[in-house]
Amino acid sequence: MAAKNNVGNKHPVEEISFARELGCFDASMIGVGGMIGAGVFVLTGIAAGEAGPSSLLAFFFNGIVTLFTAMSYAELASAIPEAGGGYTYIKRAMPATLGFAMGWVLWFAYIVACSLYANGFSAYFLEFVQKYFSMSTQAALNLLGLYWTRAILTLSIGALFIWINVRGVFFTGKSENIMVMGKIIVLGIFIIFGLTEIFRTPAETMANFSPMFPRGFGGMITAMGLTFIAFQGYDLISTVGEEVIEPEKNIPRAIFIALGISTLIYLLIVFVSLGAIRPQGISSWEFLGTYKETAIIRASEQFMPRFGVFIILFGGLLSTISALNATILAGSRVAFSLGRDRWLPEVVGMIHHKFRTPHVAVLSTGILLLAMGSFFPIEVVGSAASTLFLLVFSMVNLSVIVSRRKNLELKRRYSVPLYPLTPLAGLFCSLALAMYQYTYDPRTWYISIGWILMSIVVYYLFFSNVAKQDELMQVESTVPDFVRDRFSVMVPLSNPDNVPRLLELAIPLAKANNGEIIAATIVSVPKTLPLVDGIRYVHNHRPLLRKAADYARAKGITLRTTIKVAHDAAEGIIDTARKERADIVLMGWKGFTTSKEKIMGEITDHLMKYAPCNLIVVKFGAEKAIKKILLPTAGRPNARLAAKFTSTIAQELNAGVDTVCVLSPETDSETRERSQSIVDQIKSDFMPGMATGKLISARSIPAALIKESNDYDLVVIGATREGFLTYLFKGTIPEKLARHSRTSVMIVKEYEGIVKAWMKHFLG
Repeated sequence: MAAKNNVGNKHPVEEISFARELGCFDASMIGVGGMIGAGVFVLTGIAAGEAGPSSLLAFFFNGIVTLFTAMSYAELASAIPEAGGGYTYIKRAMPATLGFAMGWVLWFAYIVACSLYANGFSAYFLEFVQKYFSMSTQAALNLLGLYWTRAILTLSIGALFIWINVRGVFFTGKSENIMVMGKIIVLGIFIIFGLTEIFRTPAETMANFSPMFPRGFGGMITAMGLTFIAFQGYDLISTVGEEVIEPEKNIPRAIFIALGISTLIYLLIVFVSLGAIRPQGISSWEFLGTYKETAIIRASEQFMPRFGVFIILFGGLLSTISALNATILAGSRVAFSLGRDRWLPEVVGMIHHKFRTPHVAVLSTGILLLAMGSFFPIEVVGSAASTLFLLVFSMVNLSVIVSRRKNLELKRRYSVPLYPLTPLAGLFCSLALAMYQYTYDPRTWYISIGWILMSIVVYYLFFSNVAKQDELMQVESTVPDFVRDRFSVMVPLSNPDNVPRLLELAIPLAKANNGEIIAATIVSVPKTLPLVDGIRYVHNHRPLLRKAADYARAKGITLRTTIKVAHDAAEGIIDTARKERADIVLMGWKGFTTSKEKIMGEITDHLMKYAPCNLIVVKFGAEKAIKKILLPTAGRPNARLAAKFTSTIAQELNAGVDTVCVLSPETDSETRERSQSIVDQIKSDFMPGMATGKLISARSIPAALIKESNDYDLVVIGATREGFLTYLFKGTIPEKLARHSRTSVMIVKEYEGIVKAWMKHFLG
């Protein structure tokens, strides 16, 4: 997505776009993390109690129903790769009233899901402390009773994570991936022990699955509705659509990968839970149904050693915590989007000035979460959550059909197969499952209908005028992506003082290749907010671009400006360079880093490894005209490119160049001759009379170059390729030179090619 804005009549068109940082694997992990969570821990026993062994079929058919809707999500996400997911798709396709109502329903669905996970945590936590700290727990139960003890735990964990989300202390992407893998490992251990027991006594296992439908076909349908929330989560992939690389290809793939992995794990968990236990005097499904949300713990006690039971308890706590955190975040984002769209009071769309979080949206979500978690049993909460998500998913399926008729101009890189049968199947299956939940507990539908009616009343009382105003507003046109054939030098800008100095070096490189300059700024958005919210900070970066445009115009060079909104500044620069097909990235560096784990700083180090083109990093010294340039060389891989760039800059600025090589006083004559040959070869890259060459004797190369650099206006040096351990104990010559020289230092790194960059990125 790229929005077009004019920075005054005399300034060039400015593009605003969002960084795409997530690959197929990252997006798949988001979906798997969203699906494999508290649902399978909490709902397996409840489903078994309603459907018996046919609960296994309930999970299987839920996977089929979900596949229909997943295909609809995949098509819409590939055509509209924007943040917001189902709410965005419905809003784009449907009338304003329905879009508003579904936004409200989706918000409430997340709230109810939060209540389910908070209830699940209280059950697992109580089970944990009863098993390992029974005396203190029993005292609390005797004083408060089971109901109030569980209620206090539910309220406490809910309040804790509301506070965490307001403060913005979220799990990072890496820790979330670790938690996802942790949950999969825990469930894998459960499955392995269970399958071992099943293969040891196959006859008893088969007996556990007869009769298959002890409560009739209707029991299986009820179980499908109850457990459908466990299949909600892949839609989180679509909510980060603006951040996915090649979204038209990777979003559909990630959705299907996440759904396939999660469905397989669910089926194995239910199969093991039903088939591997041997309760006395009662069927396995009745045993699981008796213990409801803690059924997996009771099942593990029958076929796992003591440490295995502890692992399952820990896994349940881990899953409910991560699911609660992720769902509060997702629910508050929907509320925040409604507030930003002025479909809730505008205060809901505010961001905290200190924590940079949508604090009002989080608190609004949290208050409703605490109310739901306190007053309704866990099975009613689970059924209500499934019902609300089923209603939203039915509207997403309908949105595919409406969008095909209404938005003919959309490019659909993925199309639902067997259209319109597939979205219609998803629509009717979702509605049928939702409606059948009334037979399980009427309160499910009372809650759902009450919330929908409230949304309609609120819409017509307060927000119907907003929809009419939005229809009259002119939407900013989008700038399509196109192939950049012209040579370009991309200059990321962050410090206003360095704008003229960076452009002074970039202009000769662009002119020599009949190219252009791309001035870019990166708007960094906290990971707690969707990228689209970076738009509100764009105005802070425009003065930088105006200053660059004015300087370039005075020098007679073509310059374009672009603003990239990203969660990570380095990835934003890389994404912009890749999209613009830049030939060179030329950026400033402050000259030091406070981190012992970084060589030149987090952003610069990342670009040194993964920049998709040639890279120039400049540490500026005292400001003065560039008339004398020092070019240290030792014939290393980046030396010739450094010489080429130095020649171009020297010609434009009419500067002299001295090429030097530093040798130890003990260097033998053969090495000196070879070094002199390297210097002479580098010198030959310059025009006659422009460059000189010499050898310098010194015991410390960095110290000699730092001392020598004091007589020059600019030092240009090729980057070295030492590993981290070499840097840790010795440091790198360019880094030491740039850090300690009073002169401006330019470090040049040649692009190593796509294969090497790929290997470094994925293999380290």
